[in-house]
Amino acid sequence: MSTTESTEAVTGVPFFLNGQALSANDGELLIDACERNGVHIPRFCYHERLTPVGMCRMCLVEVDTGRGAALQPSCMLPVTPEMKVNTETEATKRAQSGILELFLINHPLDCPVCDKGGECPLQDNAYAFGPGETRFVEEKRHYEKPIPISDLVNLDRERCILCDRCTRFSKEVAGDPLIHFIDRGNETQVNTFPDHPFSSYFSGNTVQICPVGALTATPYRFKARPWDLTATESTATVDSTGARIALQSSRDEMVRVLGVDSEAVNWGWLSDKERFSYEAANSDARLTEPLAKAGSSFDSIRWNNAIGQTAKALSIGSDRVGVLGGARLSVEAQYVWSKLLQGSGISNVDANIGDGIAADLVLGLPKTTIAEAVAPGSIIVLMAPDPKEELPTLFLRLRHAAVESGVTIVEITPTATSLTTHASLSIHPAPGSLGAVTEAMANQLFGTSVGGVDGSDLEAVAATIAKGSTDGSNVTVIVGRSNLAESADFVSDAVQSLLRLAPEAKFLPALRRGNLMGALEMGLTPEFGPGGNPSDEPGLDTEAILRAAVNGKIDTLLLLGADPIADFPDRNLVTSAFNEVNTVVAVDTFLTDSSARADLVLPAAGFGEVDGSFLNLEGRLSPLQAKVTAKGQARDDWMIAAEIAESLGMDLGFTTLDEVRSDLSASIPSFGAVDWDALGRSDDGPLLDQGRTWSVDFGSRTEVPAVDGYGLALAVDRKLWDQGTMIHNSATLAELPEQAQLSVSAIDFEKLGVRDGEVVTIESGSIRADVGVVADTGLPRGTARIHFRLPGLDIGELIDCEQSVTTIRVAR
Repeated sequence: MSTTESTEAVTGVPFFLNGQALSANDGELLIDACERNGVHIPRFCYHERLTPVGMCRMCLVEVDTGRGAALQPSCMLPVTPEMKVNTETEATKRAQSGILELFLINHPLDCPVCDKGGECPLQDNAYAFGPGETRFVEEKRHYEKPIPISDLVNLDRERCILCDRCTRFSKEVAGDPLIHFIDRGNETQVNTFPDHPFSSYFSGNTVQICPVGALTATPYRFKARPWDLTATESTATVDSTGARIALQSSRDEMVRVLGVDSEAVNWGWLSDKERFSYEAANSDARLTEPLAKAGSSFDSIRWNNAIGQTAKALSIGSDRVGVLGGARLSVEAQYVWSKLLQGSGISNVDANIGDGIAADLVLGLPKTTIAEAVAPGSIIVLMAPDPKEELPTLFLRLRHAAVESGVTIVEITPTATSLTTHASLSIHPAPGSLGAVTEAMANQLFGTSVGGVDGSDLEAVAATIAKGSTDGSNVTVIVGRSNLAESADFVSDAVQSLLRLAPEAKFLPALRRGNLMGALEMGLTPEFGPGGNPSDEPGLDTEAILRAAVNGKIDTLLLLGADPIADFPDRNLVTSAFNEVNTVVAVDTFLTDSSARADLVLPAAGFGEVDGSFLNLEGRLSPLQAKVTAKGQARDDWMIAAEIAESLGMDLGFTTLDEVRSDLSASIPSFGAVDWDALGRSDDGPLLDQGRTWSVDFGSRTEVPAVDGYGLALAVDRKLWDQGTMIHNSATLAELPEQAQLSVSAIDFEKLGVRDGEVVTIESGSIRADVGVVADTGLPRGTARIHFRLPGLDIGELIDCEQSVTTIRVAR
């Protein structure tokens, strides 16, 4: 059909594609408009989430904008009214064929041994658009191959076509410009600078978006061919962001995880922890059969014996049982365990292992979504741990919002974070002063410094937050536990003050544990039952359970995928509790520090082995899909709970996952409208409307501790690469955690009179430890910082939960 023959009315920006009248969105690139209308234009450098650069020229098509037809790169050309585009002319085909011939001059023909073979855009385009044979007989260019540019990524420079995808991602998206073009002309190549490895938390994304096999992932290298893989879509569970992923397996073994583009959550990007921690699922250290303690070791036992002994341990008396954990479980498993515990009268239950914020803040504060928080013109108040370390995929969305969307970030954190350089304003209250600082802002008391923050800085932050609330801008507070060495009550005090300053503010809870939102919604918390309804008889939280155990009031500890010995901040308290209880039962995938001390260990199916669902920090429900068979005799968590209930004489009525979901939907109103069959198949997953009928009761404010002029207030946070269970049991990731170091402010460092890296002695109470010390310009005076669960120092031994702020003394 000729362009003059198409008379059908169109909306948007009208244009003609191969003679057909169509429409494009305002500002839409031609390559996207064609794709949306069913015409694929080949490309290499173009990626919809990166800035177009038009480097590869593969997307050349014939375009007539009124001055005659000419070849133009469709990835650089916005559609204009009445534009005439033809993707099928001889000139277009000849140009695309010529570009491919140029790419193949030096590209090695090693498809049979290339990890990209079978899913390679260069391979596909060469077959579809290439000349079929080459006219070049000269020797190809050769480089050493491959070279490891990090512990996770290998670079084969011979295969690189200089598309600029990896370098653009690293600079534009991750903010880690560690990989660059070097040299000139025919010698141009992608590489890293000497002694500067590609040590980005997001390096795996460059492997996924590389259109050839130039970048390959060490964990996947030579593991499988694409045509041997089967895939299913699921959700990453290493943190509460809930990034969408594709699980790929071969021969019933997980071999690869890829990012899936979810507009609401992760835009296709993953952190390397989300991408590569699947290796733990294949670990030889997985628990595969029930175990019972026999002296200092374990003996294998039958499942029915393990279930019976667990039921007996839970029958000791409901007030003498403490249950810790549950964030590892699916929503369905959390619901079944919650019903079992409620039916048994057990209320001492806490999925928030003493290192997060209060459950009423998570459940009761008005929530927003990631998309609303990062909308242009919004204001984000970061009162949480460094998101790059604890919620790295969320960090990418926040960074993009600040750099590309004009979002204002206000930082109220104990130390500088990865967003400090992008924040409009940053203040760093001393440990223990967060509540006092925000209260001064709410009361407009700016005459003096508070918590080490100058009054003028307080005024600027308060004015920015208040202005956003009054002029209609979205004000989002990302709230979390920034410091494990101070009381979580200071966070509650700060939230109370911020709500006075910005009454219309909404919140995103920075939850580190994967499905913690689901656990709290399902009632695995002492204050609330299923559906987030306050309990009539609240139980004990983690700290209170441990203190009760020390005092002989708890006989049985049940661990649902929890490792409190490693994760609870006060190591002395949790160790003493384990020493005093009579029975510890662990339901887990590995022998951790805690489950290794259990009397009974029940093996649970792990990541990629269970069907279910996941509730992320927004309250968005997404699918969890089983891709491989559970190891050995490991069982789904909900099945274990159902069998224990039966042994206790309780019939929960669950024999299938569908029965669990039906009961869940009937019992909890926010789940009533969930279409379980369609979950995650065509959208980003439903946002559940919790519809709280109660509000947060903040209670009295926490007393600010007196300043010890002889010591340093301790700030303890986490790194992405730590000695957590999944990382420790992932072959490639296990070596990534760095040695623990103590950081102090430049002023305090000078007072100590030491050199960078020199070993000092730190002391808290009667506990002493040696550690290297470095200066940190992002720390306020009087503060010392150290990361949790790193090799070289167990900082939990120096934290005392009875103190609202832990103070240490440092000596040479």
